[in-house]
Order: sequence, then structure tokens, then C-alpha cells
Amino acid sequence: MGKSFRGGIHPDDRKRYTASKPIEVAPVPDKVIIPVRQHIGAPCSPIVKVGDLVKKGQSIAEAQAFVSSPIHASTSGKVIEIAEYPHPVFGACTAVVIESDGQDEWVAGLPMQRDWKTIEAKEIKEIIRQTGIVGMGGATFPTHIKMAPPAEKPIHTFILNGAECEPFLTADHRVMLEQSDKIVTGMQIAMKVLGVSKGYIGIEENKPDAIAILAKACNGISGLEVVSLQTKYPQGAEKTLISVICGTDVPSGGLPMDVGVVVQNVGTVVAIANAVEKGFPLIERVTTVTGGAVAEPKNVLFRIGTTFAAAVEFCGGFTAQPAKVIMGGPMMGMAQRTLDVPIIKGTSGILILSEADVNIGPERPCIRCGRCVEACPMGLVPSMLSVLAERGAYAVAKEEYDLLDCVECGSCVYVCPAKRNIVHYVKLAKAQNAAMAAKK
Repeated sequence: MGKSFRGGIHPDDRKRYTASKPIEVAPVPDKVIIPVRQHIGAPCSPIVKVGDLVKKGQSIAEAQAFVSSPIHASTSGKVIEIAEYPHPVFGACTAVVIESDGQDEWVAGLPMQRDWKTIEAKEIKEIIRQTGIVGMGGATFPTHIKMAPPAEKPIHTFILNGAECEPFLTADHRVMLEQSDKIVTGMQIAMKVLGVSKGYIGIEENKPDAIAILAKACNGISGLEVVSLQTKYPQGAEKTLISVICGTDVPSGGLPMDVGVVVQNVGTVVAIANAVEKGFPLIERVTTVTGGAVAEPKNVLFRIGTTFAAAVEFCGGFTAQPAKVIMGGPMMGMAQRTLDVPIIKGTSGILILSEADVNIGPERPCIRCGRCVEACPMGLVPSMLSVLAERGAYAVAKEEYDLLDCVECGSCVYVCPAKRNIVHYVKLAKAQNAAMAAKK
């Protein structure tokens, strides 16, 4: 039995639809819509104008703030518009629209060939910043910042998150099977930057093939170890992984760096390897397109800026009118109002649900059963958080019930017999507390 944690749930993971399907490469779209905000932090500012001819990999929007990450063209062509477009996270956002010229030509100097072992850690961090790498598990925190913790918080352990515990999603699983050598290289580069000698790869037991292939890839490399984790949601949450693998709990309100750990996603270390060895900016990613209403569920390498509509069309279109479209998985993903939104750096999945998948009934008042308390991996009282948010007692939820420690995994919602959307209330309370703090 693999390592585990308190609480958690065991939903039907539905990974069977795509787990055995190798990554396919989607054709370059006729047009890409590239938002200038694809990360946590400040949006970028466009540095191109309508009518400009751009090459694949060329910088098209620069970061103007510390917490930000530059944006690059995902194909060569002509900038035909810079305007507000639908965004899968922020509702709407300025985007650079590029009409493909059909050549898909790299900007001058790319690809290049570099030996990461000969490059200093400081230079690697700058390469990671310049190439626009962000956390690709969905959080999209700029990687160059995460890889540069303050001097007073030295890092001793690096963890690669290969759990992919979210139902339906198998993109990381396929990357682990098909790009294991690149994953190991990306890990070694990240560990060099952080100055650590110990790295763990945490993988759930429902992926024995990935455990085997990465154990083989790590064989003979000092400091790397594959850890088998019990198949349980949310095994892949950062704080959960640290607790399970290192036996250390991140303090309330703290970050992984507070206990000397940095966690990165599978796709992120592959992007690091591509950036450092070949100079490639982050302009494409593997995404799982799946669900009961899509004809051919697949794992696909898409260019950033490909619309959800084009992605679904590549997977055979709909089998029925979708009841809900989600970016990400069913537990932590974000529902979409249109298929005109583009794939961004954090799009790990596009989930197309049928009516049968979403018919869960109306929300009712809390019945105080305590199931959410048993399921919560953070040891919180989700029922109270939802009730307090419902009553507008946002400060009480934060100060007396550790609101900010909630990782919004949705385990509480899954087990709630009253069908209460507890995560919605948590997000509301967090937003209201942030607004009150900003006012002060």
C-alpha cells in the first residue's frame, strides 16, 4: 500500500477513457488567440502591433511586474488583432490574435543546443523567466519566482508531482510514459537551480506503468527516488504531497518553502528541460480532452491559443449537447460559458460533460452530518466555512476557522448529502476577505 494522508475521497476517476491513448499532435490552427495573462500575477503588455509579422517563439507580450511571466507567439504569422477576448479564468482579457502563415517558422536562433550541466544556476533561472514557464498543473504561478526562494528559507527537497489525482485527466500520465528522460532532466535542472540533492517523484498506485518507467529512468542518478502513493483524492495537493512524502506539515497560512520544499508539476519540468536545452519558450502543452459528450477522448499536444472549439473538433466533436464544459477536472476545474476561450498554459484538461454527468439535484441547507469534516485533507470544518460565508461572516471564517488553509479540492462537496457547493462559499469568503484587506 502506497503512502497516504488523513481524509480524502475515492471518486470514480474515469481515467479509463484516455489513460491508454498516446499523445497526439494537433495541427497548427489557422488562427491563435493568445491572452496576455496566463499566470497568477499581473498581465503582460503587448509589444507587437496589428500588422506585425511574427515568428514562432517570438516574445509578443512582456512582463511589467515581479509576479508575471512573458508571452510568446505559438506559430508564425501576422498579428491581425489585439483586443478583449473570452478567457477561461478571468472572463475576458486582452489577447494577441495571430493568423498563421502556414510556415510555422521559428524565430531566429531557435532551436538551439545547450548543455544544462555547463550553465550556472543564475543563468538557468533567467532562461526560465524569459521563456515564460509557469506551473502547468493549473495554478500557473510563475516558475522563476518559485525557483528563487528567499535566502532565509533554504530548500532541501524537491518534489515532482506526478499524482494527477483529478478524475478524467491523464495528460501527466502520458507525459510520464512518453517523456520520462526529459522529466528526469528537468528535475535535475530544477534541483541544480535550488541547490538541493534530494528529489522525489510522487505517483499514485493507479499508474504502475509510470512508476516503473520513471524508476528505470532514475536508476543510477543520485538523489532521485520514485514514491508510490495511495490512490486517493486529493493526493496531488502540494501540502498533502509534502506531508505524505516528507512527513512534514506546512504550517497554517504557510508555503512549501517554509518547510524547505519546492513542488513542481510534470509538465513544468518538461518545459524547463525544453527551455534550457533547446531555448523553447512555453508555447504548447499536453491537454486531456474527455467526458461523456465528446466523441473521441484524447491526450493532445496543442499550441497555446487554440480555441476549445477547435480542440473538441479535433477530438471528433460532440456526441450530444454538452451540459457543462470545464477547464481542468470536475473537482477543481472552472466551468466555461463559451467554447471560444483559448487553451492557455494552465489548461490541463477540457472536460465535456453530458446531462447525466451533472444532474446532482438542488442545493439544500447543511444537515450537520460531519461527512465534509471526515473528508477534508486539511483538517478543517468545511460545513462551518460554508455557513459563515452564507451569512456574510467572512472575517470569522478566516480568523476562527482557518479559511485560507482550504485548498479548494472539493472533497467536501463530493460527499455532501445536501449537495452544498461548499467550495463556492469558500471562494466567496476568500475574495471578500481580500477585498476588505485591500480597503484597509
